[in-house]
Amino acid sequence: MKRRKLGSQGLEVPALGLGTMAMTGFMGMPGVYGPTDEAESIATIHRALDLGIDLFDTAEIYGPYANETLLAKALEGRRDRALIATKFGFKISPEGGIAGVDGRPENVRRALDGCLQRLDTDHIDLWYQHRRDREVPIEDTVGAMAEQVKAGKVRFLGLSEMSAETIRRAHAVHPISAVQSEWSIWERNLEQRAPDGGPSIIETCRELGIGIVPYSPLGRGFLGGQLPDPATLPADDYRRNDPRFQGENYVHNKRLLDAVNAVAERHEAKPAQVALAWLLARGPDVVPIPGTKRRSYLEVNAGAVHLTLTPTDLAELDAIGPASGPRYTERGMASIER
Repeated sequence: MKRRKLGSQGLEVPALGLGTMAMTGFMGMPGVYGPTDEAESIATIHRALDLGIDLFDTAEIYGPYANETLLAKALEGRRDRALIATKFGFKISPEGGIAGVDGRPENVRRALDGCLQRLDTDHIDLWYQHRRDREVPIEDTVGAMAEQVKAGKVRFLGLSEMSAETIRRAHAVHPISAVQSEWSIWERNLEQRAPDGGPSIIETCRELGIGIVPYSPLGRGFLGGQLPDPATLPADDYRRNDPRFQGENYVHNKRLLDAVNAVAERHEAKPAQVALAWLLARGPDVVPIPGTKRRSYLEVNAGAVHLTLTPTDLAELDAIGPASGPRYTERGMASIER
């Protein structure tokens, strides 16, 4: 597996990471992307290590808590071969749902103690604030996160779904190595300049020397080319309520796959490989983390690092345009800072 650098502080990672959320679900919904299988999930993590995909992305809210525990189980005896990235920042209700955000320094310390225990490790390789708490200055939150770096409990810091201004303020407190956000062929918000004409998030990250970690690079399965009609998915599957999988949005978005499929056919590749290769071609500071809970999909995704798209391919994919419909419900979009 090819390697890339995230940030300027020395974090070297594989060109592709593995998102593990689907292995347990989140917000108390284990079947968020279909039924889970612990044995297959663990086998998928082991296969990732064999392929050189040693960056694993988890979070406190995944499960909640169960995902970090599962990852620890899979990495037993293998921790020294893995890079663990996890996230904190949500308030979690007794029922396991999201009850808001919490960026207070005291919650920073509480969250880290919890994830270290669940992950059965003495340090986190890359630790993200999952969402910004607008009631707490980012300087206070990142300052408390930086204390954990000094204590040797965390190696590198990251932010998720935050604005260019917030990223800049946070980076002034302590170097940020990675910014995680949704980015794909049809989700291009990171590339848009600020409403006041200021730099985009990508431009800001590159100015500051911060790596970019796209999650949902396959559009929650859509860009993989094999997603069934949402009406046939289980009732608790997240995509049954995803705006982009509903009604006319779904019909429109399905048409967008034509260009992806055409490029895939030219290269005798899979649509998912094309979607990931498009992101990899955006720059050496981009490290997508496609999520899967099956070895078969993992192996397909890994093949993307060997696919080189031509300028014609990239132009055709760039012309697809954005997906129809917001990427989250209104509540979900409210937690994203732009």
